[in-house]
Amino acid sequence: MYNYDIGGQERKIEVSEGIADIPQNRTLLIEQLTDEPPMSPQIIPDLKNINDVFSFFKPAKAVDFETADGASKSEQLHFESLADFGKQGIIKQSAYLNELSHQVEDLQKFARQLKSNKILKTLLENKEAKASYMACVQALIFELDQPA
Repeated sequence: MYNYDIGGQERKIEVSEGIADIPQNRTLLIEQLTDEPPMSPQIIPDLKNINDVFSFFKPAKAVDFETADGASKSEQLHFESLADFGKQGIIKQSAYLNELSHQVEDLQKFARQLKSNKILKTLLENKEAKASYMACVQALIFELDQPA
């Protein structure tokens, strides 16, 4: 006998394959995300979801960044959710990466301005005008670097 569903074509519904239900007593296996490995595996039965895991273990990692001048800058990153592992989550935690991100945004805005501003394009094509423009920019940078 055929059972029919609402739809475009007739088809026979077969229920010969059995599908096992997912058991209710699931176990969450995790890894400690810190610099210090645990001495022995721990069984912590009270952790019910991923937020409980982050709250209990409080994973953190010391990271060394190399600056443009070759110096090393060390920062501690803390992870409180899965979002903290993404690009924006890591940038938000790090003062150094946040500063670099702002520099990238500024340079991208300037590049868009260069591509779309016809007056600036023509100015930069003329060598003398470009040299004058660069001198003005250097003077502005010098003024900004002076203490108030």
